[in-house]
Amino acid sequence: MDIILWGVLPYVMIVVLVGGLIWRYRYDQFGWTTRSSQLYESRLLRIGSPVFHFGLLAVIAGHFFGLVIPKSWTEALGMSESLYHFNALFVGSVAGLGTLSGIIILIYRRRKTGPVFMATTNNDKLMYVVLLAAILFGLWTTLASVFFDEHGLTYRDTVSPWFRSLFIFQPDVASMAAAPTSFHIHTLVGMLLFIVWPFTRLVHAFTAPLHYLFRPYIVYRSRDKGASVPNRSGWSDVGTRDRDTRQR
Repeated sequence: MDIILWGVLPYVMIVVLVGGLIWRYRYDQFGWTTRSSQLYESRLLRIGSPVFHFGLLAVIAGHFFGLVIPKSWTEALGMSESLYHFNALFVGSVAGLGTLSGIIILIYRRRKTGPVFMATTNNDKLMYVVLLAAILFGLWTTLASVFFDEHGLTYRDTVSPWFRSLFIFQPDVASMAAAPTSFHIHTLVGMLLFIVWPFTRLVHAFTAPLHYLFRPYIVYRSRDKGASVPNRSGWSDVGTRDRDTRQR
């Protein structure tokens, strides 16, 4: 069972994630969107969305430092284990609580706002359940790693070596199997989240609007015939420089 969970399932998750993204892009480009409901309600959205997204960015950064950077590196920099765990507890708790607060606001908004709730699909409900479970178990593992270590083992001795071993296709199943149960649950829920990711509105996270950096200016023209302006290309001068020169 350990081989299936920690040696096979991670690669199945990656195949489904990458394959799902490719399928979604090829056959459902019009559905590649958050399906924004800001038109129906914006007050709670303006609060919950930034709190959730900024908290999530902090959570991702924390996972990167905790899983990717080896324990020997921080020790070489002179950071003790107690100091590292204190920072992990403080930053992880703040980031996790912020993310949890944001998702609760968004779920409350979606449930209590009639038009938003009517636009909620079963797919969305599944996504919210899995996402909320991942956040809650993540908070639990943050506390458990400091106060409830099993046999003195932490995620830096178990989960982190296993995670890094996946990239060289030599999964360290024994290290992950020795991890506390709370980390097993959190990891399984996290993999489930990535499996359903391409088929939900979360897919928008893989979209970066880089074309906005290179698109021409948007030029607004009046409908009045007397105020018409000759057609120009997007990057051409609109005449403000010459007018400023004449004024001087």
